[in-house]
Amino acid sequence: MRIHPYLLLAIAMLFFSGNFIVGKAFEGIIPPFTLAFFRFAVGSLILLPFCIKTLIKQKALWRNEWKPLLGLSISGIVLFNSSLYWAVNFTSSINASIVDALTPTVAAILGFFILRESLSKIQLFGIILSFAGILAIITEGSWSVLTTLTFNRGDLIMLFGIICWAIYSIIIKLHSYKFPAIAGLVVTMVIGTIILMPIALIETYYLGIPNLFQKEILLGLAYIGIFPSAISLLLWYRGVSEIGPGKASIFFNLVPIFTTAMAITLLGENITSSQIIGGIVVLSGVYLSTKAPKRMRN
Repeated sequence: MRIHPYLLLAIAMLFFSGNFIVGKAFEGIIPPFTLAFFRFAVGSLILLPFCIKTLIKQKALWRNEWKPLLGLSISGIVLFNSSLYWAVNFTSSINASIVDALTPTVAAILGFFILRESLSKIQLFGIILSFAGILAIITEGSWSVLTTLTFNRGDLIMLFGIICWAIYSIIIKLHSYKFPAIAGLVVTMVIGTIILMPIALIETYYLGIPNLFQKEILLGLAYIGIFPSAISLLLWYRGVSEIGPGKASIFFNLVPIFTTAMAITLLGENITSSQIIGGIVVLSGVYLSTKAPKRMRN
């Protein structure tokens, strides 16, 4: 039975959203770098059977292209995910997911400076609009917060994380054609897991070893390793292959919506008017900032 690609992408975004919820649920239980380590250790093992033959066959490719692979691992696997898990220790999962929605806008800005991609007037307006929405969220709509510069550090950590993800996206744009999709992803996940391992050991040395052998913790680790790290990515690649990356990227706007619904239902978080207004403004700005300029007719 063929499943419509829109449904596949929506399910992928639902699983991605659950990552914010689990990260928040593990606040004070598993440190951020350690949590990221477990996520990609499990995710790598889940995806390995799908590409083991390709991994072995393309050994020369991995060796020759180690620089972009390392860049992908550091920016997208290590820094972004550790920032996400660190951010939700200081801010709500709702805030983190809305800030995360800014990623395409940041990618458009970096694309302008690094790749010399052009920006239309409507894209520039979208960029300004989306940042205004984020400002409304991290200041909670308070002018005094803006004037005293007492921003929520969790939101700022998440902003750093999406800059890392935007860099990751640019590296993908420049180098992804070289790599088989799933095998290339697994290689970056394995490299990221190796980088995260000593950091996780340092974390646990200073903060203590979390008691992992509890039902809730094991289920949470299984979730982030299986669903957002493996199944979602498989669904994402399937959806992109059918409708293209441009249309597929729009589905990321579902993440803050799904995350908000789950945060209210499962974590008991409250949603504020500044989050609602700011979220609408951010998503509107993101839509405009990623809207490709129309080509001039001959």
